[in-house]
Amino acid sequence: MAKTNMIVLGVCGSIAAHKAVDVCSLLCKAGADVRVVMTADAQRFVTPLPFKTLSRNPVVTDLYDEEEGWRPAHVRLADEAALLLIAPATADALARLAHGLAGDALGCIALALNADAKLLIAPAMNGKMWAHPATQANVALLQSHGAQFIGPAQGALSCGYEGLGRLWPVEEIAARALQLAGLGK
Repeated sequence: MAKTNMIVLGVCGSIAAHKAVDVCSLLCKAGADVRVVMTADAQRFVTPLPFKTLSRNPVVTDLYDEEEGWRPAHVRLADEAALLLIAPATADALARLAHGLAGDALGCIALALNADAKLLIAPAMNGKMWAHPATQANVALLQSHGAQFIGPAQGALSCGYEGLGRLWPVEEIAARALQLAGLGK
């Protein structure tokens, strides 16, 4: 039941959340129907307004957002998505996804995702958090369930450290997302 050009962009609470606005813009310019889902923590870094303006769609900020129709937004989006892209994905989001926690709209969408949809995750976090055995176990578990990862990248981190944990370049995230959704090269 996937809608062929729909990409659901999940945005988590990271300093890199502002870069998700550029990802959204690139996806929309390429012809994707982008639907943005923001965690409560993501909204501490960026507001829904730029995503709503760029995507020309309502932004889901709460599990109980019902701006279109009668069906729960998380079920409708999960049914119609060609791809669920989570960028940036925090260590907390990885743990929740790996263990099937569905306490917010993003977690519910991930659990209800239609069988034809792909899951692409772009992590961004402190390097020590990325390297932690718990995070690496969560990554391995998600990969065993079919999730694909892009990044993280090496470099200067917002916490002042240097290391592996930066969000992958937005152009490359968008290109990979479009490819997985069947909209790119």
